[in-house]
Amino acid sequence: MFSGTFTALITPFRNGEVDVDALENLVEFQIEGGVSGLVPCGTTGESPTMSEDEDRVVISTVVRVSNGRVPVIAGSGSNSTDMAVKYTKMAEEVGADGSLQVAPYYNKPTQEGLYAHFTTIAENTLLPLVIYNIPGRTGVAVAPETMARLAEVPNIVATKDSTLSMASAAEAKRLCGDDFDLLSGDDPVTLPILSLGGSGVIAVASNIAPGVYSDMVGAALDGDFVRAKELHYELLPLFKAMSIETNPIPVKTAASLLGLCSDEMRLPMQPMTGDNLRTLEESLERLGHLLPTPEEV
Repeated sequence: MFSGTFTALITPFRNGEVDVDALENLVEFQIEGGVSGLVPCGTTGESPTMSEDEDRVVISTVVRVSNGRVPVIAGSGSNSTDMAVKYTKMAEEVGADGSLQVAPYYNKPTQEGLYAHFTTIAENTLLPLVIYNIPGRTGVAVAPETMARLAEVPNIVATKDSTLSMASAAEAKRLCGDDFDLLSGDDPVTLPILSLGGSGVIAVASNIAPGVYSDMVGAALDGDFVRAKELHYELLPLFKAMSIETNPIPVKTAASLLGLCSDEMRLPMQPMTGDNLRTLEESLERLGHLLPTPEEV
């Protein structure tokens, strides 16, 4: 169902509020860059610091501006099942095409608890769900066997795999079958995930380089792994630059340097400064051939 490059959108802020104008421009920039879809209110969008009203503003804005040109998968998960249901109903109400559901963080449920969490959400929405498996942030992994059980639920259609384990990703794909989409959740392993039968990525670096990122994924999906590998290695220094500090600090700082939005963040995230900022600036200068010109922003 979901194939290609989906950008995990940053959320522009200005003076403590969502910068709707900058968000509108960012959506247009992404679509013009050739991405396959948009994912607002994920971790990259600083969703843990946003209110329900702000989530509604962001998701509805992305839906309105994209206007059906690309699908919108809204981040509407929570470590509270009741709140995840509530946020997902809101996302459905404002017109999202799908929902990204993170594994419950901090409370570390068992595999049975994970299964009950996700199936309860699925029972309360018509939206197709993407299971976000990121144990490094949540403290719990959705096991391949649990993912296979979830794949039997009609509207649970994909996983965003951020396990950084190709063995786990491959086993999940094997158990879930061809009708269940495997999406990369980490830029450096997008090409390996695609080689395992993945159908795309929910990407960070595409916030600032949507065109070349989409070209890499498109080449791989077309079976041209020679070209995809060339683009992967061109992009690899950019992927490295996006991990100088915790996501989304580097990508939001980079977006600010390119004129896409301000670098304002919500505490506990802080704008990049000092040596790390200088390193990022130098990296962007070296990678200028991959990035948009001022006229394209």
